[in-house]
Amino acid sequence: MLFFILFKNNFVSYNVVKKRKINLQIKEKIDNLPTRPGVYQFFNSNGVIIYVGKAKNLRNRVRSYFQEAHIVDAKTKVMVSKIANLEVIVVDSEAEALILENTLIKKLKPRYNILLRDDKSFPYIRITNEEYPRIFSTRQQIRDGSKYFGPYTDVRQMKFVMRTLRNLFQLRSCKLNITADSIQKKKHKLCLDYYIKKCNGPCEGIISKAKYDENIKLATKILNGKTQEIEKMLEEEMLRFSDEMRFEEAADMKDKLNMLKGFSSSQKVVSEERIDRDVIGYSKIGNTACILIFKVRDGKLIGKKYYIITDTKEQTDSEIIQLTIEKWYMESDFIPKEVLLPLEPEQSDFLLNWLKEKRGKTVDLLIPKHGDKKQLVKLASINAEFQLKEFHLTLLKRDQSVPRPVQSLQRDLHLPKLPLHIECFDNSHIQGSELVASMVVFLDGKPRKSEYRKYIINTVDIADDFASMREVVHRRYSRQVAENQKLPDLIIIDGGKGQLSSACGVLLDLNLQDKIPIISLAKRLDEVFMPGKSDSIMLPKTSSSLKLIQQLRDEAHRFAITFHRQRRAKRTLQTELTEIKGIGEKTAQKLLIKFGSVEKIKNTSKDDLEKEIGTKLAENILEHFGNI
Repeated sequence: MLFFILFKNNFVSYNVVKKRKINLQIKEKIDNLPTRPGVYQFFNSNGVIIYVGKAKNLRNRVRSYFQEAHIVDAKTKVMVSKIANLEVIVVDSEAEALILENTLIKKLKPRYNILLRDDKSFPYIRITNEEYPRIFSTRQQIRDGSKYFGPYTDVRQMKFVMRTLRNLFQLRSCKLNITADSIQKKKHKLCLDYYIKKCNGPCEGIISKAKYDENIKLATKILNGKTQEIEKMLEEEMLRFSDEMRFEEAADMKDKLNMLKGFSSSQKVVSEERIDRDVIGYSKIGNTACILIFKVRDGKLIGKKYYIITDTKEQTDSEIIQLTIEKWYMESDFIPKEVLLPLEPEQSDFLLNWLKEKRGKTVDLLIPKHGDKKQLVKLASINAEFQLKEFHLTLLKRDQSVPRPVQSLQRDLHLPKLPLHIECFDNSHIQGSELVASMVVFLDGKPRKSEYRKYIINTVDIADDFASMREVVHRRYSRQVAENQKLPDLIIIDGGKGQLSSACGVLLDLNLQDKIPIISLAKRLDEVFMPGKSDSIMLPKTSSSLKLIQQLRDEAHRFAITFHRQRRAKRTLQTELTEIKGIGEKTAQKLLIKFGSVEKIKNTSKDDLEKEIGTKLAENILEHFGNI
């Protein structure tokens, strides 16, 4: 059970000077921290969490950040300079601290924490957490007690595994909610799978719960690479049936034995030792690293998993290995007896204790210096290098496919990343009436009309462009934040400094000021304004980046004007025609489509009106306009 202590004092601003002296308020807070295990969070002056960490001793760990001798890398120095407040959560053990740290990092994504990219797009094999479990392939992991095996980088291999399991154990594939109660009440009937021997009929209780569970256990062992034990069991069963002259059943056992041997032979033997181990390989190119894990069960390689870590400039190799191992075994249901490593993790003692606690048995963390184990680590590292090159190649292909205007825009505006997703806002009104706004979206330099949005301004009664812009930007991004949707790479505001300032104020309120670049484009000279710069940027008139910005501005303006005209037309229709007795919106629209305008309807003869809407309504119109 977790024991929480939350420190939530008012935010304290302070400066880190050369000797990193702490002001009295921060120092007092640190001095009062407990010496127990827990998680600490650092906040900047805007109240945004910038780092989450775990500690065996919270007081000592947090204090170390403000001691010059303990800070060796530039990234940490920058982070410490931005700390304005801290909070801690006390737990009972280091293991609980690790779990909580992992959860908070995933949820909050602090700026100074390493974020791992993995191979989640590959499929897994899932054993459901049901009374009569199902086994099937999936690309999504749901935390409902189900067990997952994989990922499988070779889909054909995964399908082969699935066929092998279904043929061996005849497990159900239906989605029925089979329980002891449903079997007793005979809620379900046998399907075709039973009659073609692809299911052993749990829905009608033809196979007992104990036997079905045994089959699931055996299937789990196969997925973990434990085939030798099952081969021996099938061979014994085959011989027993033969001795009892149950030749048909013996032949069935022989078929299953041959099937399992075929599956076993397809697995690469990497060690003659019948041992469960994970082999970790490591490769780094520039500021990007890859950690690859070979899963070896019973001496056979049954699968792999890899993580890509970007922006490792200020991270040590030992730290990267440490964080990856933590993440891997946090998500894994199985802890092997032995883990082979390319180098020493940052906190090897903690890892050993945590893995031992999770496994319930001793775990060996080894860094082999020679022999077969050294070769296994080398093989894993070669595969990590290959995976890393594949990642870089993918990025290169993506960059090459990016339109030139998008690349130019990033270069000319010094944007942190390619503006592949751009959103542009504009307002529209006539003399303060029918205030509306528009947002258009460009993806990869091209309009994505399905993502366009129209807004009716609700909080502004007069023609106030600044207030209108505040409203629409707030409505857009407060919803994006609330629904955890992907934010754009760039925001463009149609207008000058005033409109830009209004939008920037909204981003500040939503703590998005450092997450989304924003600019405005003034109409007069096509000047580009950026936050924090008094002078405008004059992009060359012939530049592709300026043309892209203009295209976005013009499209937002067109969309806003179109929406405004629709609103105005609807209002005109309602005030001019729908005031006439018996004339509703549909009839008014019908008349406008037929005759073109209200003015032409006024001058239309009674006979022509009667043909469209009948005598009574025609008379009402003529009377309204004084033509009778």
